[in-house]
Amino acid sequence: MGNINAVVNFETADDGRIAVISLDNPPVNALGHALRSGLVAAIERARDDHAVAAVMLIGTARAFSAGADISEFGKPRKPPSLIDIVALLDTLAKPVVAAISGLALGGGFELALGCHYRVATQSARVGLPEVKLGLLPGAGGTQRLPRLIGAEAAAEIIIGGDPVPAAKALALGAIDAVLEGDFRAKALDFTRAKAAAGGKPPRARDREDKLAPAKADPALLDRVGEKLLRRVKGLPAPKACLDAVRAAVNLAFDEGQKKELALFMELLTSPESKAQRHVFFAEREAAKLPDMPASVKEKPIHRAVVIGAGTMGGGIAMCFANAGIPVRVIETEQAALTRGLDRVAENYRIAISRGSLTEAEMDKRMAQISGTIDFGAVAEGDVVIEAVFEEMDLKRRIFADIDRLAKPGALLASNTSTLDINEIARATKRPEDVLGMHFFSPANVMRLLEIVRASKTSFEALATALSIGRRIGKVTSVVGVCDGFVGNRMLARRTTQAEMLLLEGALPWDVDAAVLAFGFPMGPFAMGDLAGLDVGWRIRKARGVKAAISDTLCEAGRFGQKTGAGYYRYEPGSRTPNPDPEVEKIILATSERLGIKRRRIGAEEITERMMYPMINEGARILEERMAMRASDIDIIWIYGYGWPVWRGGPMFYADQVGLSHIRDRLAHYAANSTDKMLTPAPWLEKLAAEGKGFASLPVQTIAV
Repeated sequence: MGNINAVVNFETADDGRIAVISLDNPPVNALGHALRSGLVAAIERARDDHAVAAVMLIGTARAFSAGADISEFGKPRKPPSLIDIVALLDTLAKPVVAAISGLALGGGFELALGCHYRVATQSARVGLPEVKLGLLPGAGGTQRLPRLIGAEAAAEIIIGGDPVPAAKALALGAIDAVLEGDFRAKALDFTRAKAAAGGKPPRARDREDKLAPAKADPALLDRVGEKLLRRVKGLPAPKACLDAVRAAVNLAFDEGQKKELALFMELLTSPESKAQRHVFFAEREAAKLPDMPASVKEKPIHRAVVIGAGTMGGGIAMCFANAGIPVRVIETEQAALTRGLDRVAENYRIAISRGSLTEAEMDKRMAQISGTIDFGAVAEGDVVIEAVFEEMDLKRRIFADIDRLAKPGALLASNTSTLDINEIARATKRPEDVLGMHFFSPANVMRLLEIVRASKTSFEALATALSIGRRIGKVTSVVGVCDGFVGNRMLARRTTQAEMLLLEGALPWDVDAAVLAFGFPMGPFAMGDLAGLDVGWRIRKARGVKAAISDTLCEAGRFGQKTGAGYYRYEPGSRTPNPDPEVEKIILATSERLGIKRRRIGAEEITERMMYPMINEGARILEERMAMRASDIDIIWIYGYGWPVWRGGPMFYADQVGLSHIRDRLAHYAANSTDKMLTPAPWLEKLAAEGKGFASLPVQTIAV
């Protein structure tokens, strides 16, 4: 506990000449009211003490400060504000050094930018990630950073929102030194030297030299913006970030800061920022189980085993290797194993070609992955993940063998995307250790991990799976056992409607265009071609289910990109989908054969029929307690299926549109369709009648 208040400590060194202000607000020094008020009191104390010649601000090993206190989001801010604190630093005639270890992000980095000097550990990371919440830095970050590193580099950091390693920050000029050894002692040495140097300490706000290139070339930021904004489809926050940086170039500092604050306040009330802040909180809630006892501890995981070296198995193995966890891949034949490991190596080589990985890093990760055709290697794993074909008999046989060979207490997981985990668990004598770990393809890229809780899955197994998810960098959500779990169950409703739209009058490129305009990165038919139409065809045949148009395409050997033709036509070596007159002929002939009179279908109807049936199924999922929260469904769709983050996920989006409107439109479509799953779900009906939204539903436990 500090002597200023509970989270801020003030002490002196060098016989009172150096004031050391320590920030200690666990876990990441969030800039809550107590920390802000304590900082003001400590800075004023240093200012008013004539013996003090310099000031050092220092956080914990984990964080200088990771930014705003999320518990204060959406609430009136108590003074002092961060702007007030940085303005106070600007008035000091004594040099102030920010000593950064761990993270300095968002408001934490703005606090550091308000100091006269910045030093950091080698492992420190700094940045301004506010754009990921649909906001921009609002305490001078867009004005000070360009003055330190130039407008172009600042725009890239602010619009990108990603943390910057200390070495890069040093090279750019955002920090003044990277210190090795005893960081606190070395930071004190640096502060002591600045105190001895005397003179007026440099303020970032007074710098103009790094702005010279942008001042001399007014089109510079236009070119930067064209490159950076192309990826974000006109979202307001990235554009506002660029406008704020432009203000740093064209306006005096105080006027630029006023512009920054005005832009910040506009974004704060925007629907996009509201959605992105919802996702921020939802992601943190998704991994919490309301019924898990606090005493439960996860099992230690030192080695993983993955059964299957196909696309999914190889991707899962990469997830463990990337996290530094040794992993053994098991296949039935050496040729299949070699192909799988070669595919993993090729994925890493692609990352090297893109500049996101070095040769040394590839070698280190490949060294973590080994392969074998000896199934007995299952005994090596603390976690064993099965990733074979989606066939229940095969999975049951494999789990019976896993049960016989795996070490006692090992976590046994299936990567199934649809099948009954309870039935798989019954193939073992230890169902308490069995659960689903549904990775999304490509597993080494997609961030979502659905953890499927079976009826006898222990809390220890769940805690272990959640811990693994964190270690391998996944966003996790615990779901219940039902056909398709949460994500694929909802996707099935969209797939049904997509097929019906084609039969009734739309073409694949009409449907995909509407879904793209909504904000998805790909439409359903282009996505089907990418995944391979034969995958769904095989599953449908096993279930005795028909899909008239897709089945016809598959019967003609049109499996998608892999065959150069699916719903679209693909030129050799190209992934660009081209509308194909042959597909249009197949669709028209199928509609005629089934006696369906085609009509013109507009983009609004397509969009509603793509989105609303999924929301309806989400309501059923919540009623059945297959998901704990409506926001968990949002997280699954954002990180697993490309739902646009600025729309907040399907259930959040439904609340914004209004459940009564969605209920009425679903009822309209149900009355004119043979798809009775369009009938509004009971919980959707109930909430709409009460004028409530999905956000009003309490957290619930998964039904087991």
